[in-house]
Amino acid sequence: MRTFNAIEYLGLWETLHNPSFKPLRYEGFRNESAEPHFWMSAQKWIRETNAVGIVSRSGRYGGGTFAHSDIAFKFAAWISVKFELYVIKEYQRLKTQEQQQLSSEWNLQRMLAKINYRLVQLNRIAITQSRSLAASEHIEALATY
Repeated sequence: MRTFNAIEYLGLWETLHNPSFKPLRYEGFRNESAEPHFWMSAQKWIRETNAVGIVSRSGRYGGGTFAHSDIAFKFAAWISVKFELYVIKEYQRLKTQEQQQLSSEWNLQRMLAKINYRLVQLNRIAITQSRSLAASEHIEALATY
């Protein structure tokens, strides 16, 4: 972790997701990261700021540095422009698909409301005609007596 942007991203992520994050220590690292000779290990970041977005373990077997998916995507995009473009295209595809689903659901609801309105209108007409028919039959029955 060498750049100002990397430290700033990690600090913002931790601020949003980690209530025990140490923002004052982060501010110091952020200011230092503007210097050209700045470098920080993941273990130092975790230890000094009480970070939870990155986990770093020493050891030959089971050791390594692991990150939350938000952070991993950010660093992967920084490493590979091809990966970053893939993520952007996939995001756009998913948003388009989501909009199509919402649009079709909205159209379905609109159509159901339209049909329901027509059924209510037909029901009112049927009730009115039924009442007038019943009234005319009643009048005819009275007239025949």
